[in-house]
Amino acid sequence: MKIVCDTNVLVSGVLFRGHPRRILVLAAQGRLTNFTSPALLREVEDVLSRPKFGLRPGQVASILALFRDTFEVVHPNGSVTVIVDDPADNRVLEAAGAASANVIVSGDHHLLELKEWQGIRVMSPADFAASE
Repeated sequence: MKIVCDTNVLVSGVLFRGHPRRILVLAAQGRLTNFTSPALLREVEDVLSRPKFGLRPGQVASILALFRDTFEVVHPNGSVTVIVDDPADNRVLEAAGAASANVIVSGDHHLLELKEWQGIRVMSPADFAASE
């Protein structure tokens, strides 16, 4: 199965336990393929670098290196404007389209409200983990 995880899932999976962590473990085990893009990796870096998480720059760099080693990086060659209220969410759609993903996993209500985009299901981490 090919998936794209939104930044909130990746950050939660690294910092906390629960369904997002389980999804990252499945990807690390090769039981699914998680795709990401340079834009999503930059967003993950920005979020993990926030003082509230207390991570040192070297820790953030190690997490990003792990993601690059574990995930397939796609390079979308176009942009979409589907979600107007939060344009950054469109980067997830772009990555999913470039990856021909089966599922987008997100905790973001803008994405979850779509339920499906271009034949790609949008699921919460809990719903995705329950389906695996």
